[in-house]
Amino acid sequence: MKQLFFISIIILLALGNGFSNNYSDKLYSPDGRLCFTFFMQPDEPFEMSYSVSYNNQSVVLKSPLGIQLTDGQWLNKLELKDKITSSKDTTWIPVYGERNQVRDHYNETVLVIGKQGKTKPEMRIVVRAYNEGIAFRYLFPEYETGGPYIRIKEEETEFTLPENTKAWYTFMAQQMYHLLPLNNWPGECERPLTLELPDGLYLCLTEAEMVNYARTKFKLSDTHPNTLECSMYSGVDEIAPVKTPWRVIMVAERPGQLLENNDLILNLNEPCAIEDPSWIRPGKVVLLKSYTTQYAKKMVDLAVTRNLQYIHFDASWYGPEYKQSTNATTITVSPHRYDGPLDMKEVCRYAKEKGVGVIVYVNQRELDSRLDEILPLYQSWGISGIKFGFVHVGSHRWTYWMHEAVKKCAEYGIVVNIHDEYRPTGFSRTYPNLMTQEGILGNEGFPGATHNTILPFTRFVAGAADYTICYYHRSEIKSGYKTYLNTTSAHQLSLAALYYSPLQYVYWYDSLAHIGNEPELEFFDAIPTVWDDTKVIHDNIGNYVTIARQSGEQWFVGTITNAEAREIELPLDFLPKGVKFEARIYFDDPLAKTRTKVGIRQKKVDSSTILKTKLLASGGQAIWLSPEE
Repeated sequence: MKQLFFISIIILLALGNGFSNNYSDKLYSPDGRLCFTFFMQPDEPFEMSYSVSYNNQSVVLKSPLGIQLTDGQWLNKLELKDKITSSKDTTWIPVYGERNQVRDHYNETVLVIGKQGKTKPEMRIVVRAYNEGIAFRYLFPEYETGGPYIRIKEEETEFTLPENTKAWYTFMAQQMYHLLPLNNWPGECERPLTLELPDGLYLCLTEAEMVNYARTKFKLSDTHPNTLECSMYSGVDEIAPVKTPWRVIMVAERPGQLLENNDLILNLNEPCAIEDPSWIRPGKVVLLKSYTTQYAKKMVDLAVTRNLQYIHFDASWYGPEYKQSTNATTITVSPHRYDGPLDMKEVCRYAKEKGVGVIVYVNQRELDSRLDEILPLYQSWGISGIKFGFVHVGSHRWTYWMHEAVKKCAEYGIVVNIHDEYRPTGFSRTYPNLMTQEGILGNEGFPGATHNTILPFTRFVAGAADYTICYYHRSEIKSGYKTYLNTTSAHQLSLAALYYSPLQYVYWYDSLAHIGNEPELEFFDAIPTVWDDTKVIHDNIGNYVTIARQSGEQWFVGTITNAEAREIELPLDFLPKGVKFEARIYFDDPLAKTRTKVGIRQKKVDSSTILKTKLLASGGQAIWLSPEE
């Protein structure tokens, strides 16, 4: 009896809390294809590490986990204290989106990590396995005793990829993309980062719910080949509980699945915090080129004619935006914009009467110093939205400020468009008044067609982007019109279907005198900006792309090619079976008698139809599909 007692004690001591010193654990996605493996090995320089596989193929090889605080580190002399598992499978309805419902389906493990020999504090690693990807974050909980302050210095998370992996690299949010191997990068890389694996799979590395933290990009490891490290913009000072953004690893068999599955980013954010978001109205926006009451009213009339939901006053309506003396509570049009008096209240009154909203640009300098004064004033004027301009992004301070400013705008019924380097991480689920953002090299920089074929599988995986679609000529000169665009008119037309932005700016750089009445403008008139479903038909990154989007019973399809002409086949098998549709096809036609050189043809189609499409170099094709009456 005594011998049995001692044997039991020995077994209990050996098991401890149920976890051995060398420990591994697997978490599978609901469909069993994705597997996240966690390792804890005290004899390794980084005691915690992980790997990810898809259908038993390694997509992220064994890579370190850990985080550095200014007063310590969570890298070694650690022990696993507990493991908590759970699962979730729900469906939620977004206020708007690329789909009208989103499934949130995952398996989760929470790993409770402690210091050896100490009861407190603890760190938790929360891991979720979705069918679409893996997400994990570090969490420092709140305790009744002990210091509440957490000062994060840097994150030691790494991603070791298979040899010969290539990345769609861009240094900054508003630059071109380049397909590079994982060596000799010219600097750190923006997120999301799309990767092509040698076995034909695709990954997208990004972050979600980066709301009260510092932005994290990626950089190459100096010591490990084919390895990316987290590159935080700055440290983070916060009061516990503190959670890092989600580190996300999306996995796909073709690049189009990355875009089709990008609701994963939204799922990793909190639900809508606006009690009644019915006032939030998606729509198309047109830019004003002259800031006078008379001109603005004419643009409102144009908006009504062309089914546009907003007019937009850009920089300089309240004076030089960079000067500290400038005041965004006044209407002081800069001299280079001044063509006559501007009565903003009267413009807002007239626009509201016509069912059109007014959006105004405000530089962050003014937003930071006067936001609490600006918001009630703009609400009283009848302004619908604010475009945040020249925002500082990256640091913990300004990231927190940005999202708090969006929350305040929601209190006053104001929608938001954030410009410059800001890229989304899913906050629009929580505060859907943040409707779009720049963070993209769009038509302001006049990129070429190849760049445009890359964007759906890189930048747009993160969410909506304000690309600013152009159409007509961009600057008036004595001999006529001069264009700076590097693509055809049909290419630009199709971007309204290809590129997702609940506030979709069209006719960018076009004045009232430029915008005509060409027949194909009916496509811009009819197309909505939010969708019931989204399908990627062609996804040849850097070459050509086709995306089909559903709104009710109608579908809108956009196709573009790079700088090469090509012929492709476009199957319409995404249409419901047994239903006949009328297709209105808008294509580049050098023989067309309009200045835009866009032709239109009609065709009866159904789900069995395969359209043969000829695309000019840097060209495109748009299709509007409606059920036959």
